Amino acid sequence: MAGSTFGTLFTVTTWGESHGKAVGAVVDGCPAGLALSEEDIQAYLDRRRPGQSAYTTKRSEKDRVTILSGVFEGRTTGCPISLIVYNEDPHSSDYSALREVYRPGHADYTFDRKYGFRDHRGGGRSSGRETIGRVAAGAIAAKLLGTLGITLCAYAVSIGPVQADPAAFDPAAIRQNPFCLPDAGAALRAEEFVKQCMAEKNSAGGVIECRVDHLPAGLGEPVFDKLDARLGQAILSIGAVKGVEIGDGFAAARSTGLYNNDAFFSDGSGIHKRTNHSGGVLGGISDGSPLILRAAVKPTPSVSAPQQTVSRQGENVELSIHGRHDPLIVPRAVVVVETMTALTLADLLLQNMGSRMEHLQKIYGRTELP
Repeated sequence: MAGSTFGTLFTVTTWGESHGKAVGAVVDGCPAGLALSEEDIQAYLDRRRPGQSAYTTKRSEKDRVTILSGVFEGRTTGCPISLIVYNEDPHSSDYSALREVYRPGHADYTFDRKYGFRDHRGGGRSSGRETIGRVAAGAIAAKLLGTLGITLCAYAVSIGPVQADPAAFDPAAIRQNPFCLPDAGAALRAEEFVKQCMAEKNSAGGVIECRVDHLPAGLGEPVFDKLDARLGQAILSIGAVKGVEIGDGFAAARSTGLYNNDAFFSDGSGIHKRTNHSGGVLGGISDGSPLILRAAVKPTPSVSAPQQTVSRQGENVELSIHGRHDPLIVPRAVVVVETMTALTLADLLLQNMGSRMEHLQKIYGRTELP
């Protein structure tokens, strides 16, 4: 199976299935000397762990990570970093009835058409549990970025029709409600909406925003490897994400040039923008402003209300999905968006080191030819 590796210099390869023995990742290209512990990674995995509220799956997993290689005496060695998380509570028998039936909204049908085979136990590689490897690897990338003063913060800005009020933005609220909303009032309204969905045996979606501060100008390439293009690939590779926008995004199509352009000004500290409609990216390259991206997350496709579908034999059937499923995936996906952003930025930072001769001279010094 191709396509399980992301990145050019700072790379991650994820592996494992939802109901296999374990899932994990191999990170390669991380510079030697980065202080790293299992606790650093566990803090991120705990944010996506199931069973943390009434609005997530009841699958009981501790998701404890073990570093198998690439770290010695608390620091990275420059060798591949291998990470493993064992599956402890799969309940594979819950999926027996789905062996011959395609679930609406899932990858069952398309996976079967591509490979002629599929793992019906929770979707196998198509399961959201695959994101454990991404989050574990992204935690390392975030640690690397943090040593350079670059910070990331992701949160939900909407749950279904409920929108967070930008004027009520409170960073502390993000970890104080089960929806990762930065607006306590919106969290209460979201709770009522999700409860209604659950009562109707239905599910909900939402929008996640990620903000990156102190990102230097100059990251990204001007053609195929634009910063926003690479971010688009990273975020759209998350299974539940159906749309990505940078800055004003689709709203820019309804704007005008004079409004949408970010005016520049200069002061004693350098060149700045008066607004940030571009979301920190101009011409595919970071401009030094906060990077702002949003991801649209679809409603969880596993719902217990009856749905129409077909069997592998082409028979029309009615399906009601049972078992342990998230009625809302957004809160657990917040950290996935954040860490995929971190992986993208770490990779581009390393690539950017070779963009100028003076960068190389800072590392290697000036060498005279014989």
